[in-house]
Amino acid sequence: MTVAPLPDSLLEEDFKETVIDTAIMHGWLVHHSRPAKTKRGWRTPIEGNPGLPDLILARDGVVIFAELKKHRAYPTPDQRNWLASIGAQARVWRPADWPAIVAELSEPRRSA
Repeated sequence: MTVAPLPDSLLEEDFKETVIDTAIMHGWLVHHSRPAKTKRGWRTPIEGNPGLPDLILARDGVVIFAELKKHRAYPTPDQRNWLASIGAQARVWRPADWPAIVAELSEPRRSA
């Protein structure tokens, strides 16, 4: 089966929902911290270092930390610090990466 890239014009929110839906469909646990609107604008309360990737996906002992970006958008310095510290489990995913994302998320599950 051939999977086409998603359009570059796809909004990051729609991209996130597509990735989450696909991950769940393939048995991944998914975590995403949603911001909340405050008097001072949108905030995501955290304790610790800022820049944690958008999604944490876990399945069968595999953990993926995925930062989602629109076409031609790049991680912030805080995000780059997290991604470098995470190492091989870190991903920066864009809509153009959709075929590779689907391939990774749909890999056969590990047997126990």
